[in-house]
Amino acid sequence: MIPRHDWQAESLKAVGLSDDYEELVDRVDYHFVDVPTADPNRREVLKTLGAGLLIAVAADSAHGQQPGRGLRPGGGRRGGGGSGATSVAARVHIGKDGGLTVMTGKVECGQGARAELSQAAAEELRVPIERVDLVMADTALVPDDGGTYGSRSTPSTIPAIRAGCASARSLLVALAAKRWGVEAAAIDVREGQAREAKGDRTLTYADLATDAEAAQGLARSVSPEVALTPVASWRTMGTSVPRPNGRDIVTGSHHYPSDVVRPGMLYGKVLRAPSFGATLESVDLAPARAMEGVVAVRDGGFVGVAAPTTARAQKALDAIAATAKWKTAPHPSSAELPAYLRAHAEGGIPANPFADEVAKGAKSLKRSYDVAYIQHAPMEPRAAVAEWEDGRVTAWVGTQVPFGVRSELARAFGLPEDRARVVVPDFGGGFGGKHSGEYAVEAARLAKEAGKPVRIVWTRPEEFTWAQFRPAAAIEAEASLDAQGKITTWRFLNINSGAGQVQTPYRVGRSDARFIPSAAPLRHGSYRALASTANNFARESFMDELAVLAGQDPLAFRLAHLDESRLRAVLVEAASRFDWPGRSKSKTPGQGVGLACGMDKGGFVAACASVSVDRDKGTIRVDHVCQVYECGKIINPANLLNQVKGAVVMGLGPALREASEFSEGVIRNASFGAYRVPRFADLPTLDVHLLDRPDLASAGAGETPIIAVAPAVANAVFNAIGLRIRRMPIRLPNAKDEPIAEA
Repeated sequence: MIPRHDWQAESLKAVGLSDDYEELVDRVDYHFVDVPTADPNRREVLKTLGAGLLIAVAADSAHGQQPGRGLRPGGGRRGGGGSGATSVAARVHIGKDGGLTVMTGKVECGQGARAELSQAAAEELRVPIERVDLVMADTALVPDDGGTYGSRSTPSTIPAIRAGCASARSLLVALAAKRWGVEAAAIDVREGQAREAKGDRTLTYADLATDAEAAQGLARSVSPEVALTPVASWRTMGTSVPRPNGRDIVTGSHHYPSDVVRPGMLYGKVLRAPSFGATLESVDLAPARAMEGVVAVRDGGFVGVAAPTTARAQKALDAIAATAKWKTAPHPSSAELPAYLRAHAEGGIPANPFADEVAKGAKSLKRSYDVAYIQHAPMEPRAAVAEWEDGRVTAWVGTQVPFGVRSELARAFGLPEDRARVVVPDFGGGFGGKHSGEYAVEAARLAKEAGKPVRIVWTRPEEFTWAQFRPAAAIEAEASLDAQGKITTWRFLNINSGAGQVQTPYRVGRSDARFIPSAAPLRHGSYRALASTANNFARESFMDELAVLAGQDPLAFRLAHLDESRLRAVLVEAASRFDWPGRSKSKTPGQGVGLACGMDKGGFVAACASVSVDRDKGTIRVDHVCQVYECGKIINPANLLNQVKGAVVMGLGPALREASEFSEGVIRNASFGAYRVPRFADLPTLDVHLLDRPDLASAGAGETPIIAVAPAVANAVFNAIGLRIRRMPIRLPNAKDEPIAEA
């Protein structure tokens, strides 16, 4: 057994992630009757990349969110969670021409991973970043780094890539030392060349790849003692390297999964149920099969068509749908959701174990908060192209879990996993929503029937209806204060959405905080920061309410209960930059300020917001957001700034407008016209600041920066008009054509 390398375990520990960190998703499994069989086949990485030297690294057991942070405790890993610390996988290939290829199972979906992973490789190889060819998310070539979620790429995959590249550099130094008869300490590597400290001799990576002795073993595993470049010596990491394919993206020349075209390709459509819970009783495929070039298939619960054009595929699907007979099922509405979740909490809602102490406290408060279901709403909907050849299936898919989708394909068609290949082009947004691979399985089933490649791209209504939702939440909070305004008991229950940051960072005396699963009426799964958004919204709103109860300023009240130094630092910095002391005391009718903070996945965030509220019109406008974020040593300042700003803007959607409305099992706002994401006209002045901590390990930033936005806005609304809204989205009772918020 190969032990977990210290640089992996320490990186995870440094940002608060454990070895059993997982991401859960409510997966759709197809069970097909007609499946092929095949014999296993080994991947031939060297055959694809060419002759040279292959450096291997013990793969990290990559994970996502801790058990219970997803949908229910003990859910288990869904596949593609990383090959574990016992495997050795190809990480760096050095071609005989000196070409440097670095491989990772991570994907690029807009978060800037391609730039930062390339930076990590270039730093340790001591080469310009342009020399690094980064191969991402092709399961036939790359190691299983687990899914791209949970802010894992920075603390987990970057150290693995650095270790592999540092190992390649150490091999180059060792070869030079042997050839020249000098000590390794007398050799430096710069611009991809090993150089004598005193002398003119040089050696390149091409020399290393063509050295018979160095290449004799072909694959070498990284030593646990491999030396990584210290922060003080970074030249590429720590700088604002632009995205390698940024020009292609902004000029429109990049090919997304929905742009993939294969020879002879058909276009697929799948029959969807008319409502949640409906089951198909009968359907007639004859009208579709009578159309020229149309392939129609029913396999168990799956019904789909493929045709030479999208228009003909839609016409064929409409003809089939007209013959379908369904058995519908009762389904709650979004208006009934808060009561429904509480009524279906597993084991019921337990009594407060501190009830006697609460009764004896100087003051106490009990409040309920609700968070709606929302969709991820990526610009690119789910898309996949599948192709069969010699009993093997290849799928080009927009997914955050390439090896998980490979497992789904293998399971659906009874294949050994190495007979299924998943290739993930850089795709248009995931936000935690593209964790399952049913659309790849759908394309593969139609391609198998047609004997031709098939592309499936979900429509916007399909995306808003059949993709997984961010879980709704019903949250109960109760606390007591002593005569000095100190929190003596704390009770916090999250029903349905998860345990992410359900524990409070504040000093609260006796505490009972937990997650209680419920009978979720919609298919739900991961979302950016998942349950941390709901829990932070409720907790930071509740902290403001407790501050009012104690007669204290919200900032002072938090600081009086906050020992975590990093969280204090961002909160104090945000308040200072926002001028909280001055602005919180200056009152203008209809205008208010609020603040909130939080921590998750090794990141620490605080936000201050100012709002303008018009009670007569029922409108809330966010005018200004000042946010401070800290996640250890910054690897790419410009990319991190973009991530944090994007999180603030995205957070404004569910804070003010986004909510999936449903009744009778049907989503009623399944379009961008009806489902209101933030628009340019909605954007406030953004004042974002990053705290760089070179003394701390680098953590991710894809999720945590979103969690402080909504509670800061809710607290600002209360400050403006004295109305406490305890529901996301935060809507005034007379808001037009919007869900009514309870106050």
